[in-house]
Amino acid sequence: MNKRFFIFLMWQGILMVQFIPSRLDAQKREKNLTLQEVIALAREQSPQALLARHRFRASYWQYRTHLASLLPTVTLTGTMPDLNRSIEKITLPDGTDQFVERKLVNTLGSLSLSQNIFYTGGSIFINSDLQRIDQLGANAGHSYLSTPVSIGFRQPLFSYNALRWSRKIEPLKYEEAKRTFVSSMEQVSSQAVDLFFDLAAAQINLDIARTNFSNTDTLYKIALGRYNIGTIAENELLQMELSHLNAGTELNKALIDLEFKKSRLRSFLGFNENVDLTLVIPSEIPSIELDYNKTLQEALQNNPDILRMERQLIEAQRDVAQAKGERGFNATLFASLGFTQKADELAAVYQDPQSQQRVRIGVQIPLLDWGQGKGKVRMAMSSQEVIRTQVQQDQTDFQQNIFLQVMQFNLQDDQFMIAAKADTIAASRYEVTKQRFLIGKISVLDLNVALSEKDQARRAYIESMRNFWTYLYNIRRLTLYDFIENKALSADLEDVL
Repeated sequence: MNKRFFIFLMWQGILMVQFIPSRLDAQKREKNLTLQEVIALAREQSPQALLARHRFRASYWQYRTHLASLLPTVTLTGTMPDLNRSIEKITLPDGTDQFVERKLVNTLGSLSLSQNIFYTGGSIFINSDLQRIDQLGANAGHSYLSTPVSIGFRQPLFSYNALRWSRKIEPLKYEEAKRTFVSSMEQVSSQAVDLFFDLAAAQINLDIARTNFSNTDTLYKIALGRYNIGTIAENELLQMELSHLNAGTELNKALIDLEFKKSRLRSFLGFNENVDLTLVIPSEIPSIELDYNKTLQEALQNNPDILRMERQLIEAQRDVAQAKGERGFNATLFASLGFTQKADELAAVYQDPQSQQRVRIGVQIPLLDWGQGKGKVRMAMSSQEVIRTQVQQDQTDFQQNIFLQVMQFNLQDDQFMIAAKADTIAASRYEVTKQRFLIGKISVLDLNVALSEKDQARRAYIESMRNFWTYLYNIRRLTLYDFIENKALSADLEDVL
């Protein structure tokens, strides 16, 4: 009596667990998705895809800023007005100093065109200035000073040329960013594959659990009838009852796990809880075998890590050059040539301009720095050696990883065929074993073994399919190449921006 009551309670619990999701599902919008549809949705609207787009946009505008630094710039500056009412010290023509009250308004406007020279690190410029001074008080009046045009240049001597190194590094960084974006989208696809097969496995487990629960219920009732007429021992009846109870527990677990896996995939795809997902599990895989040399060639040509390694080596060279350039003698040459004129009226200030020239050389010579400059150079050179060694190791590891990925992928086709055959055989064996149990030819233990092997074979079949797609998208991410369509992967960057 107690056993039957316990089984009754277990039935009620299972019905409640199944009934609650069904009531909730009635309020949801059902969506059936294939693997490729899940991948497409993930690349379009998942949070990870949106983050990848924003990271690329940041890299794009950084590169645009670099390009702008190579172009001429036009600047308009002005001071309107500068009022000065103060007592200041001035030097008289005879060399004596005297405090004088000053009352004036100074107005200044300047238009400048400048261009950086990446090869030398200097710049050239063209300026045009106009200044007006208005005297206030008893000696009220105004005057003008103009520089219609002045041409000049500034040139650092024997120093670090940041613009030249930037011109080497920034295009590499931008190309790396473009490849990184494509790689990031392939990483999103890989995550979509993982979550797809997580839910697919949960669906399969629920199907298995429901089938097993129904079968064990039927078999338990048959065993109970046989026990009542004395054709089986109590031990076999108890074993069948235990199998039925365990099947109920597994069914509850499978229902809960299914909802958890649905929730994870919904969140990844950007859906809310009102969308109920059901997956259409693939029935086959494409037949494809990878050639290692072809795969390695595409990886070396397309993978962003290869550009990253190249960039790191150049940046290490830059750091050494910067440390050496800032260590010793530095000088800056400034020269300008133009025209100037002063007058009391605006029209006259541009008549008969006089020439003006300026040449200035500034120097900086570290006489005593207690080895700071030498230390910075040694640290930069040491860091360069570390980076060179690390890059060599990374290149070796990269090629070994490609080799292992290709080997493992090429095994997946055979593994899938074996798993599919084993799934079919295990299912047939279980049906035969169940029929033999029904006519009393085998024991409960033999039936349970066949059931366990059937379930394991079904799960192994789904896992082998998962492994195939996981390895395929890992290789796509490493090579940025579609080996099914035989073309390089790319992205429409205009849409991203």
